[in-house]
Amino acid sequence: MSITQTSQREELRDAAAHEELSDKLYSFAKLDSYSFKQRLIIRFAGVALYWIVRAIGATLKFEVEGWEHHTDREPLVYCFWHNRIPIATYFWRRRGIVVMSSRSFDSEYIARFIQRFGYGAAKGSSTRGALSGLIQMIRAVRSGKSAAFTVDGPRGPIYEAKPGALLLAKKTGAAILPFSISLDRCWRLPSWDRIEIPKPFAKAHVVIGERIYVKDADDEAARFQRALDELRKRSDALAGSHS
Repeated sequence: MSITQTSQREELRDAAAHEELSDKLYSFAKLDSYSFKQRLIIRFAGVALYWIVRAIGATLKFEVEGWEHHTDREPLVYCFWHNRIPIATYFWRRRGIVVMSSRSFDSEYIARFIQRFGYGAAKGSSTRGALSGLIQMIRAVRSGKSAAFTVDGPRGPIYEAKPGALLLAKKTGAAILPFSISLDRCWRLPSWDRIEIPKPFAKAHVVIGERIYVKDADDEAARFQRALDELRKRSDALAGSHS
């Protein structure tokens, strides 16, 4: 077999693997492990949340600081706080960004909600947990896709950054893009992080920080936490809100 033929076969194999990963990331997960009632709730909640956020999002006014730190020329690891999921999902929609999603009842309808906005969902397996999802995200970023982390999720403590995003950035060479979005008017749900749902015609203040390139995840942890804290305080101050 010639070198050219070998190279063509490798390219075809890589293309097939990439297509398989894309199908997995952007397709709704099977719900076989859930009861009939749970499957109905997951499907209904995913659709309802999508239409609520889409309808309200169309009425919002966004003001952005730090847009110069963003780039479309390379994959990024977007990082933000868990309670900003609804507004962040709307703001960064239709970019093919891949997010981590655990295998749990709540995560299933949230995954479907964000997938309807054009995101991919990297699922942790039942046996390997978050590691499986992280491996999928590493492969996705290396193939040119951007990723996103709610860095204090899925269960907190609130506003304490976990190391997953730093590890992903280190493994892939992609830059972390920290940002914060604060609303001048919103509903807060009775969850552990008081997740924020924007009210119609609210103003959303987006503050994007400088890109962070990670060589050593341990060395960057304090800087990462500090950057996220400062961005949240800045966007909250602009919105006149108190998280």
